[in-house]
Amino acid sequence: MALYLLFESASGYGLFHAYGIDEIGQSVDAVRASVVDLDRFGKAVKLAAFTPFSSAVDALNQCNAISEGIMTDELRSFLELNLPKPKEGKKAKYSLGVVEPKVGSHISEVTGIPCQSNEFVQELLRGVRLHFDRFISELKKSDLEKAQLGLGHSYSRAKVKFNVNRVDNMVIQAIFLLDTLDKDINSFSMRVREWFSWHFPELVKIVNDNYIYAKLANYIKDKSELAEKDIPTLADLIGDEDKAKEVVEAAKASMGQDLSEVDLINVKQFAQRVMNLSEYRKNLYEYLVTKMNDIAPNLTSLIGEVVGARLISHAGSLSNLAKCPASTLQILGAEKALFRALKTRGNTPKYGLIFHSSFIGRASTKNKGRMARYLANKCSIASRIDCYSDSATTVFGQKLREQVEERLDFYDKGVAPRKNLDVMKAAIDSMTNDVDDDEKVDASAKKSKKKKSKADGDAMDLDKPSNDGEAEPGTEKKKKKKKHKLEEPPEEVNGAAHANGDAEENGTPKKKKKKNREVPEDAEPKTATEGKKKKKKKSKAEDEE
Repeated sequence: MALYLLFESASGYGLFHAYGIDEIGQSVDAVRASVVDLDRFGKAVKLAAFTPFSSAVDALNQCNAISEGIMTDELRSFLELNLPKPKEGKKAKYSLGVVEPKVGSHISEVTGIPCQSNEFVQELLRGVRLHFDRFISELKKSDLEKAQLGLGHSYSRAKVKFNVNRVDNMVIQAIFLLDTLDKDINSFSMRVREWFSWHFPELVKIVNDNYIYAKLANYIKDKSELAEKDIPTLADLIGDEDKAKEVVEAAKASMGQDLSEVDLINVKQFAQRVMNLSEYRKNLYEYLVTKMNDIAPNLTSLIGEVVGARLISHAGSLSNLAKCPASTLQILGAEKALFRALKTRGNTPKYGLIFHSSFIGRASTKNKGRMARYLANKCSIASRIDCYSDSATTVFGQKLREQVEERLDFYDKGVAPRKNLDVMKAAIDSMTNDVDDDEKVDASAKKSKKKKSKADGDAMDLDKPSNDGEAEPGTEKKKKKKKHKLEEPPEEVNGAAHANGDAEENGTPKKKKKKNREVPEDAEPKTATEGKKKKKKKSKAEDEE
């Protein structure tokens, strides 16, 4: 049976015919030895056909299809055109060797061409790949390398699914900046306190918060100008009216020295800078919270935004954190203490960055190590769920947090916690229920949209007759009938009046609705004949026009 080889290169599809397979031998070792020698390999494998790709975009599309195990229309036409056609009702006397088994199965399903992909075929195709530029004389080796490089870049760019909302690099930069801002704001606030204390030393003892102190330094400027009228404004800044009164009283009897206007202006400007930095720090923290909820929602709900962001930044990325075992995650951030303990053969650290979690602080001294180990285990699970799950949900993080709370109660009170299997089953069930609820909401929204569109369509249909300038024949008849009905009421009213009079004479009560509906027999033929006459007059007038 003849053997054809399909080779997908960066420049196009190549079809090779393998001759002399029996001479080379069916053993893989013999084929592997013959691949290196071009003279020997060239006698066994020869080029049957080659079709180049039309453009770089076409090459990328063909490469994506092959990687997904799909045969494109171009490949099908190339194979049907160059492979020998079997007789009707008979099997093909050849087989096609391919690299990807999925592509081979798809080709055999669609076209009926028998395909194979084994180690023997792989070695033959490896030789084709090695000497491909020698088989096609018009193709230079430099051109083939350029095509491979360009296709490799474009294929990698297309394959990497880049999600803007899940970029952990932004979290790393934000947490670094947040830590730096904390240090800078603290040092700047101390500088404001020292600087303004030369002028108003008593204010330091009254106000402890750095941000409020900077606000007051910016507002007060000169202590000698403070009076009773400033108490409401100071109360708004401090948040306490008693402290505001205390500030005013302290300003009257202050021991500080007077400062010139230039010095006071500089102090005010510096205090304003500290206030701006503090406000920016608050905004940055809100940004970090939103980013952590997008990138690692389960880790955030378990351990908090700041500690979770510090773990991600220390590991380098969320994927690196997910690859870390729980024992590594437990001492992440305590590397110096770990290596010092290993060097001096002392006790290794029990926790690193994870110590900043509230769970470790709530645990008793003897249980802190146990709690750190358990919390690191749950953080490892949460980070892996966040890294490798497609849908962002906080269900697992909340359940893991409940487990940590139960473990704390177990250490303190001895209450037995739930099993991990039961908790995970409950999390999966709640997640599926949420998905079903979302689908129901979407379906109801679609139905309401359809109803609204139908109602709008009906309203448009009702509005059309009034908007149209030319009336249709059906509408003309309706208008004529309305005219006849308008002409009928006088006679009906007279008949109704006579009937009412008779009813009053007999002493019976009035029945307005029934009397109005009843029309005298004499009135019907009159209206009918009048309508016919009017129709004839109108038709004559239209004919004359």
